Amino acid sequence: MHALPGPPELEAAERTSRGRLKMLFVALICAAPVIASYFTYYVVRPEGRRNYGELVEPQRPMPALQATTLDGAPLPLARLKDQWLLVSVGGGACDTRCENHLYLQRQLREVLGKDKDRLDWVWIVDDQVPVRDAIRPALATATVLRLPREQLAAWLQPAAGQDLSAHLYVVDPMGNWMLRFPADMDRAGADKAKRDLTRLMRASAGWDQAGRPQ
Repeated sequence: MHALPGPPELEAAERTSRGRLKMLFVALICAAPVIASYFTYYVVRPEGRRNYGELVEPQRPMPALQATTLDGAPLPLARLKDQWLLVSVGGGACDTRCENHLYLQRQLREVLGKDKDRLDWVWIVDDQVPVRDAIRPALATATVLRLPREQLAAWLQPAAGQDLSAHLYVVDPMGNWMLRFPADMDRAGADKAKRDLTRLMRASAGWDQAGRPQ
């Protein structure tokens, strides 16, 4: 005897199920290098080694927000994806804390050497105060955007008792905020932050390249 063909609805459901399984399998293959790099960085590490930055768990995906450039041009926050980001937040007046963070961001990027083009340093201005002309030349290699603080709160958060402007934040190329450096980091802390960033660059070298897709 021959089996009777199943109803069209059943056959369609089976095809859909097989298609979904194939898509899931492909997605897992694509994600495997990313998962492996995080596993290497956070789990497989020599005994006694500690991260200076605080791991954000769970990671916070980049929200669909519309920022503006200093010239007032709209720019979706998602345009920052596909690069590692080292982010600071502060008002346009840029007080001493802000200036220190901008200096550290630039220096931390430079000390990465050949990997520096894989990391963008980003200053998010969270008010409408004009940026002082005196600091504009120092921002030549930075990405500077305006975004209201209340919108940023949907993505970045300070440690308990701290202000949003107290930290530097690390965002991976997929847009996930995944690391927060301690508040008011000094030069000694910057040396430890450099080690964290160097390990991140090394762990992600297999799947992350400099620049964004054209």
